[in-house]
Amino acid sequence: MRKQQRSLLLALLTILTALAMVAAACGDDDDDSDSAATGTQAAPAVTEPAEAEPEEAAPVEAEPAEPEPAEPEPAEAAPVNAALPGEGVSVTMARADWATGYFQAQVYKQMLEELGYDVSEPSETELGPSLAYLAMAEGDIDFWTNSWYPGHAAWWEPELPDGSKVGDHLQKVGAVFRGGGLQGMLITKSVADEYGISYIDQINDDPEIRALFDSDGDGDADIYGCQESYTCDDIITNQILFSGWDNIDQTIAGYDAMFAEAVAKVDAGEPMVIYTWTPSAYITQLRPGDNVYWIGMRNTLDDSNPSGVEGGEQHDQRFYPNTTEEVRLDIGPEQCPASAEAGFCPIGWVPADIQVTANSDWLAENPAAAELLRQAKLSVVDVSIANVEQDQGNYTEAQIAQAASEWINNNRSNVDSWVSAALDVAS
Repeated sequence: MRKQQRSLLLALLTILTALAMVAAACGDDDDDSDSAATGTQAAPAVTEPAEAEPEEAAPVEAEPAEPEPAEPEPAEAAPVNAALPGEGVSVTMARADWATGYFQAQVYKQMLEELGYDVSEPSETELGPSLAYLAMAEGDIDFWTNSWYPGHAAWWEPELPDGSKVGDHLQKVGAVFRGGGLQGMLITKSVADEYGISYIDQINDDPEIRALFDSDGDGDADIYGCQESYTCDDIITNQILFSGWDNIDQTIAGYDAMFAEAVAKVDAGEPMVIYTWTPSAYITQLRPGDNVYWIGMRNTLDDSNPSGVEGGEQHDQRFYPNTTEEVRLDIGPEQCPASAEAGFCPIGWVPADIQVTANSDWLAENPAAAELLRQAKLSVVDVSIANVEQDQGNYTEAQIAQAASEWINNNRSNVDSWVSAALDVAS
């Protein structure tokens, strides 16, 4: 099974190599300005604290004739306080309502439990971003691991009843993986080859091509977008308006149902365009360069927010997070035909920083937990493998928890270093 899973990921690896430059380009967040906070460098290896030894008693001078009565044995040194910083502290975490975030949520839960925290099951509170950030701001949830920035920054903008903004009560913490959220639109390869389609703009502008994608007969091309409240649905709406795609409609529905339809169309050689992302098992079914391509965009959405949605200025896709460097993805023509013309893949989406977001007061009250969240980071490939396992039927909560436990054991030296750093902060 593992061999089969890894073979499925071969299609993903060439895409992931393009993200190496993304990781280098991504700067640290303002909230995590010190190097330890980025999670990009492991803390020193754990050294077990030495137990305190009793001080040596001064040597007793023995008198040969009448030795003094033996003094009572010194009491053993008090044991090192073994209490963990999280003992007696309950933590409420959430997870996103997309399955590709389940694994990392469970990993973070189990790591916090090593500090003694009583952490709720992520599956008990599964939310979309629109509710998750509000719940964290109001203190109903302490943290989650499923933020996608810069897109999710829009959810920091709504105003609370007291006049403050949601973001006034939140902090970004560490990096689950920086630049790991590659995202964009995929098109059926055979159709793109037959009609010479490299850019989504061609679907909007050419009546013959547009008709291929008109699934409901209204004269407009239909593309599979995002599930409502995923944030990407709002971004796609802004992209359509910004680029003047008056002849393209986004289908907003349950993502897995849309994806199943898209796969069926690709397998049949029929026209389709769908938004997707990594890390995920999706990319092992719709494989750029094999049965689909990344499709380019002539224009990249800026911060103008043409839809007027609250926080839509944060939907800007031009620059790598926290930089002014324009996105230039090194994905070749075999996976992204538009790169033959542009010299890079003009995918129209910035690879997202996937991070933890937490309630600011909770972080201040729990410095050990905050430090662990700052230190920890995961591998995009490891998370992708976990997603493939889920996609192949290993999808129960118990199996996800087991996979997380195995990952922690397989990365024990790193996890121990993160836990050690957290314990140092608490001591």
